Amino acid sequence: MTTHGKEVLSFGPFRLTASERLLTKDGVPVDLGARAYEILTALVSTPNEVISKKDLLSLVWPNVTVEEGSLRGQMASLRKMLGDGKDGARYITTVAGRGYCFVAPVSRSLGEPEAASAAAESFRNANLPVRPAGLIDREDDLQRVAAQLEVARFVTVVGLGGVGKTTLATALGHHLIEAFGGAVLFVDLSMLSDSRLVTSTVASMLGLSVRSDDATPNLIAYLRDKRVLLILDTCEHLIESVATFASCVFRETPQVHILATSREALQVDGEQIYRLEPLACPPDDAMPTAAIARSFPATQLFVERAAASGARLDLDDADAPIVVGICRKLDGVALAIELAARRVEAYGLRDTAALLDQRLTLLWLGSRTAPPRHKTLQATLDWSYRLLSSVERLVLRRLAVFVGHFTLDAMLAVVTSVNVDQTAVLGAIDSLIAKSMVTTRPIGAMMRYRLLDTTRTYILGTEITDPEVADLAVRHANYFRRWSEQAGREWAALSSGAEREAHLADLNNVRAALEWCFGEGGDPEIGIKLAAAAAPVLLAMSLLSECYRWSQHAIVALEGRTRGEPEEMQLQANLGVASMHMNGPSDAARAALDRSLAIAEAGGNVLSQVGILGTLSMFCTRDGEFKTCAGSCKARADGCRGRRGPSRDGPGPIGRGQGAPLHR
Repeated sequence: MTTHGKEVLSFGPFRLTASERLLTKDGVPVDLGARAYEILTALVSTPNEVISKKDLLSLVWPNVTVEEGSLRGQMASLRKMLGDGKDGARYITTVAGRGYCFVAPVSRSLGEPEAASAAAESFRNANLPVRPAGLIDREDDLQRVAAQLEVARFVTVVGLGGVGKTTLATALGHHLIEAFGGAVLFVDLSMLSDSRLVTSTVASMLGLSVRSDDATPNLIAYLRDKRVLLILDTCEHLIESVATFASCVFRETPQVHILATSREALQVDGEQIYRLEPLACPPDDAMPTAAIARSFPATQLFVERAAASGARLDLDDADAPIVVGICRKLDGVALAIELAARRVEAYGLRDTAALLDQRLTLLWLGSRTAPPRHKTLQATLDWSYRLLSSVERLVLRRLAVFVGHFTLDAMLAVVTSVNVDQTAVLGAIDSLIAKSMVTTRPIGAMMRYRLLDTTRTYILGTEITDPEVADLAVRHANYFRRWSEQAGREWAALSSGAEREAHLADLNNVRAALEWCFGEGGDPEIGIKLAAAAAPVLLAMSLLSECYRWSQHAIVALEGRTRGEPEEMQLQANLGVASMHMNGPSDAARAALDRSLAIAEAGGNVLSQVGILGTLSMFCTRDGEFKTCAGSCKARADGCRGRRGPSRDGPGPIGRGQGAPLHR
């Protein structure tokens, strides 16, 4: 059945507005997926008539071959959402061998046709941008925002630059244009630089004469009796003025619906926030095949845009990990993915992926018709960076020292300084999160923070003095040395996967700190201490090659420095253990363990001697030296008896405790 105007189909406590794809229950929007909505609309539009399974499949999955199980799954979810069968309510029945039938009484009505018609006659609506083509994986966002807008009347779509806020707002304008009788006004505020011009710009777009500095009274008088959808796009640079204007319109014009897009919320009464997330990518622990890659919107967008740009990209299992890697690197940000996909024709898939680590990617050009702020990633990030205060910029520059996720404790330890105290840092972080420059994610019981890779690359290219970089790197390395010491003590006690995931998330920063310490211009002294603290953690996590690598780096760095310190004892022991588990009993592994034991004996560190002897026992057993093992270990163990415990500043036991890997 074809519906006309704003027809409302009512059944039980539900109201289905076909033209707006909106379902409400007792006036509250129901979150309904796109396919479930199509099924429900088809059934409710033809009550008491049987619709075959074949017809429903072709309606909901056009041009796609799907099993009946998919239809049954959608139908089960739809019935559950409707409460079918509860308290005597009956909506959908299955007719054996034929299909499905909607059996509840349905009434039809027209919603506000006169108001819509009047608005259409006097409203200029020719400024809505062209409908976006190929809106990938935003159908559910479209439906949710439409439902929220219908009930709340005032919604701000918030998200980071390039995530697709303007695209969604434009699509929503086209989606609702019939429901508003053509009364849709799209106001692109990105072209304004003077906040005083917000109201007069909207008034002039409506054809109103602006005869004073404040056009608000005339504008309110014009809109008061009209049903209008007002789209305010790109509000963040005029946030105060737009907030005041939108609040006034919302309060004084009961039929005007406001949709705003911004990188931060307007924070006024009546506003409902809808945070637009980046496109989903396959998870990090997945081994992506072509089939898996095609099922995620980020990779779908990449393949589609690459093909549209003339690239011959026939996604197969060999290419899938590369495409997935690109989309992960770009954090699912639609603009960044589109810009990268355009390069495939020129560079090929593999070289495009390789170029992502270079700052050059920030200058890749996009569509000629894109707004100036979306021409390049550089322009998008310039736009956001200019809107930050001096303190927010300083804090953001300092946060760029972190790799991946970091905790609040780490952030305060590294970012806080004499000129930026803890209160200022916390205030700046709140604002940066609100402005979509810092993202959040709970891992375990703790909130984690992160700069997107594109944002971090941009920030590292801003003016940061060498002394500032060195000071940040030192604080960063020292913090993660302390973290490693604590993690080494805590790891064995961690029981849940979430707790261990939280610790694993911090390892990227440990690695980055080690790279800096032993790199050009780094601080090897800090690196030695950090490696000694991190090696047991890497070993406990069964990251044997990393433990071996960094222990060896630190031992080499000890040349020419004081030897025989507790750090060398720890490094030699963990080097020996890692070597033994990687390569079996070898002369190098035995030499490292013997050296570690000699340092422990010289320092009178009995607890460490016991741990190393346990590891040597394991070494000899694996090597088949049973008699040597028994005699040597017994003699040295006898020498430990009667001695005092470990020195106050010495590390704990090494070997069978914290030195043994989790998986053997």
